[in-house]
Amino acid sequence: MTLRSPSDVTKLRNGVLMPWLGLGVWRAEGEQAIQAVKWAVQTGYRHIDTAAIYRNEKEVGIAVKECGVNRHNLFITSKLRIHGYESAITSCEQTLKDLQTDYLDLYLIHWPMPEEGKYIETWKAFEKLYRDGKVRAIGVANFYDTWIKEIMEQCDIVPMVDQFEYHPYYQMRELHQFCIDNGIQYEAYSPLGGGAVLKDPEISKIADKYGKTSAQVILRFELQTGVVVIPKSVHKERIESNMALFDFELSQEDMQKFYAMDADKKITCRRPDMPFETWKKLRAEGKI
Repeated sequence: MTLRSPSDVTKLRNGVLMPWLGLGVWRAEGEQAIQAVKWAVQTGYRHIDTAAIYRNEKEVGIAVKECGVNRHNLFITSKLRIHGYESAITSCEQTLKDLQTDYLDLYLIHWPMPEEGKYIETWKAFEKLYRDGKVRAIGVANFYDTWIKEIMEQCDIVPMVDQFEYHPYYQMRELHQFCIDNGIQYEAYSPLGGGAVLKDPEISKIADKYGKTSAQVILRFELQTGVVVIPKSVHKERIESNMALFDFELSQEDMQKFYAMDADKKITCRRPDMPFETWKKLRAEGKI
């Protein structure tokens, strides 16, 4: 995939244009979150990704108001925390209020929570929010193809985005291909594996070859696979560095080296079919 500018966009299935590169603000708090968003926008980012569970939507809203760029020139994503039809409607209204905006560019169901069995009714609420103009595009996060197929079978609108952990050690190629086949844009959170892949010696060799950092070649690899990336940082120099992805292109040989690193190794979050309490227990025991 040829990408030559930070302003390059992908077209979602309903025609909405989504920037390939965004800033994630997971674990960014208070003034730190405000400043990170401002730095990102000043650097040229036009895509900001937050979520209700991050507890920083108010800070993102402040930054958007004060960043000096018109809201309509920004692409803002947030995510639902609590499932259920009415809960989804209420939660979206609160998110809009906290972000000080009349609409979201993209709203995602943050987790499928299959044990609750409510994601179908939640999706139907998303369809209403979409039809009412509260959100320009709707999608899911952490959804396997099985759950997306159920939405496709029981609802009217196919998800436009599936956001999932994605990095060289965790590429989920079958799910990615399913999304491609069904016109669903794949998006990467934790595209650097929470930093865990940055010290890989093979990646360091590739980075040296291009005169780039390990983070830059990793993000470039992901972009060239057709995946939207939202690296998180609250450091000005890293925010700027993470944007320097458009003046080089990885060779097919180096792309294959990245593909060969796939180890089905999920790093930053639990697998979505694992109940949270089970994950927490295993993590406390040092088993994952």
